[in-house]
Amino acid sequence: MSSVFANQLRARRSTIRLAAEGAPAITIRVEMPEVWDAVRIVTPPDEPVITIKQRALEALFPEAEYHSDFVLKLRGWEILDEGAPLVEVGVVEGTILLLTHRRKRPVR
Repeated sequence: MSSVFANQLRARRSTIRLAAEGAPAITIRVEMPEVWDAVRIVTPPDEPVITIKQRALEALFPEAEYHSDFVLKLRGWEILDEGAPLVEVGVVEGTILLLTHRRKRPVR
């Protein structure tokens, strides 16, 4: 595991591994405030953003019906091109992404 501070933060014990052992990979963290949880993902830097979004949703919010109801944010901004490779949108080792509902939801 990397010594990057963001990768040392609390997350689920299991790590989602998209990169093959020995292949170039970065470790990122995806947080979802609606469920107060986070997941660590080991992925190739050229993995499409949509793959990260889908895998994080499967782990953190499996009851989600449509992935288009959710957005991934980097530094507070929505990543608009979900087909782009992570490295092209600025994701590097230790990046923290925010996964949240596209529209504000009423507090109950």
